[in-house]
Order: sequence, then C-alpha cells, then structure tokens
Amino acid sequence: MKKAKQILAILGIVLLVGLYVMTFVFAIIDNPNTLRLLGASICATIIIPAGIWIIGIFIRLSSSSKEPDHNTEQNGN
Repeated sequence: MKKAKQILAILGIVLLVGLYVMTFVFAIIDNPNTLRLLGASICATIIIPAGIWIIGIFIRLSSSSKEPDHNTEQNGN
C-alpha cells in the first residue's frame, strides 16, 4: 500500500511540473493557447491532488477489507 501511494505521489508531481513547464514555455514563445494552458494548469493543481487522495482512500479501503477480522470469534470446528 505504501509503495502504491509513493508511485501515485511521484506521478502527480511529474504531471503538475510538466503542466507548469509547458505553460511557461508556451508563454515565452507567445503561443495563442497560453491562456488555455494556464487555465488547465490551475485546474490540474486542484484536480490531480484530489484524484490522488481519492485513489489513496480506495487503496486503503481495499487493503483493509482483505485483512482478516481479528475481533470475530473463531470456532474450533
């Protein structure tokens, strides 16, 4: 579970940095789509971490459901 969270965090960082670099490069070369890329970067700044957080919750829930329940009483049958 910890490995999956680390991979998701690294992937999120790479995606966000890539978006910011692309926006900066297009602003320097005066591309007409720069404003749209800036908007996409701003939206991704909110959506990507929220998505990683939601995926982390699903990973935690799925791994906790696979663990045996130690509170249940076991019969000797």
